[in-house]
Amino acid sequence: MVKRNKVISLQEAAALVPDGATLGTVGGGGGLVEADALLAAIEGRFVSTGAPTGLRVIHSLGIGDRDRRGLNRLAYEGLVRKVIGGHWIWSPRMQALAREEKIEAYVLPAGVTAQLMREIGAGRPGLITHVGLGTFVDPRQDGGRMNDSAGDTLVELIEIGGRTLLRYLPFTVDVAVLRGSYADPDGNISQEEEPANLETFAMALAAHNSGGAVIVQVRGLVEHGQLAAREVRIPSALVDAVVVVPDQPQCHAFFYDPSISGQGRADESSPDGQQTGSVGAAAPDPRSVIAWRAAQELSENAVINFGFGIPDAVAKLVAARGETDRYYQTIEHGTFGGTLLDGVLFGFAQNASCMIDSPSQFDFYGGGGLDIAFLGFGELDRCGNVNVSRLAGTTVGPGGFIDIAQNAGKVVFCGTFETKGAAYAIDERSISVKRYGEIRKLVEAVDQITFSGQQALASGQKAVYVTERAVFELTEAGMLLRELAPGIDLQADVLDRMGFMPILPPEIPPMPLIPGA
Repeated sequence: MVKRNKVISLQEAAALVPDGATLGTVGGGGGLVEADALLAAIEGRFVSTGAPTGLRVIHSLGIGDRDRRGLNRLAYEGLVRKVIGGHWIWSPRMQALAREEKIEAYVLPAGVTAQLMREIGAGRPGLITHVGLGTFVDPRQDGGRMNDSAGDTLVELIEIGGRTLLRYLPFTVDVAVLRGSYADPDGNISQEEEPANLETFAMALAAHNSGGAVIVQVRGLVEHGQLAAREVRIPSALVDAVVVVPDQPQCHAFFYDPSISGQGRADESSPDGQQTGSVGAAAPDPRSVIAWRAAQELSENAVINFGFGIPDAVAKLVAARGETDRYYQTIEHGTFGGTLLDGVLFGFAQNASCMIDSPSQFDFYGGGGLDIAFLGFGELDRCGNVNVSRLAGTTVGPGGFIDIAQNAGKVVFCGTFETKGAAYAIDERSISVKRYGEIRKLVEAVDQITFSGQQALASGQKAVYVTERAVFELTEAGMLLRELAPGIDLQADVLDRMGFMPILPPEIPPMPLIPGA
């Protein structure tokens, strides 16, 4: 049998990216499955030679460290011409290029992007789905365009069986820049030490079946036959080149922890002995007040998802109570169960019970598998619309927010009433505002619709909005003020500080605060 050796150097790998290529890459915040060494090699080639130029970059989740790594490596005028990204905050340099109109900037939902790669790889006519209807990716709104330079059509409306749906258009993927754990010389790739699978296989499939190149960065090389078949996530038939990076870390925060990759178990603490924390362990603040109230929406045996930001405080609260076994916790990255990490390690889970590919996880969500989702909000308006995708003119991107929010049976949005400078005094009996925030978040109309209240009502979805001052609920008649926190002045602290008038019931029940705070 002829044995192939596909191992090449980083410099040789970077040279495989031609001018004008569509480059697909995979990863999550904090370095999760991030092919940073390959991206750095492409950056180094561009800085030293001026090539490649005019790349079109596609990614589903945020990739980087808010500084230099990940997608920041490609954020050069001339190197990149167009970016279709699901989440942008991990790459402020790319955000700046979009804001300054130096690239064409687009956003598609993370699940849509991951599933679209699978459809491209299968040779099907794009992704046909309801996900995105009524939001900024709907062609009746922005069509996913995030700046004036963006003019391409990425999605169109179609009618099937009397239903209005979206068709996300297919395109050719010329190069896939990916990461695994180990490879054999033939190019079989395992992901055994990675914290998630993500859409690595789907991206490899899209590039290979488009006639493109699949380049994979791994930590180590093993002999032929040493990888068990069930450990291989990308078969050698799809792989063109392998680059070995011996110091490849599991993530940006630490080198390796087997409890994060599902290879072992640990106590319920984060890597390196840093506790994940618990709501109520320190002095109460708006975040913990919101998390406590939001957790009251949980129901026994519910399948749940926690979003980035304040919602992960709800996950901490569930863990602190020792109640993780009462629910089926999921992350859009493809993980079930375990203790969810937060901050830069959002998307990681310790002692997870299952890891599947993210396109399959989004299949589960899209078909109605989620009972409750806890998500954040940047802006909220009178129609119950939520904006998390473009704030103050900056491209943020929703990640998996749209795929999740549009498909969960109930959505609990968690966010502060105002931001930038707000101050409070909080105890177990009341909360009082000591200083108002400079930026209002409850507005007449959101800048961009990431969650459509109208679409939610049409589908019979329940939406609840929890802040530290009040709780609102979306109804057919409008936004109902459902609860008011004790100590909060209805007129001065709520009505005068929002851009619309909610429906006021004859009596407003008190919002529960943290016991013993």
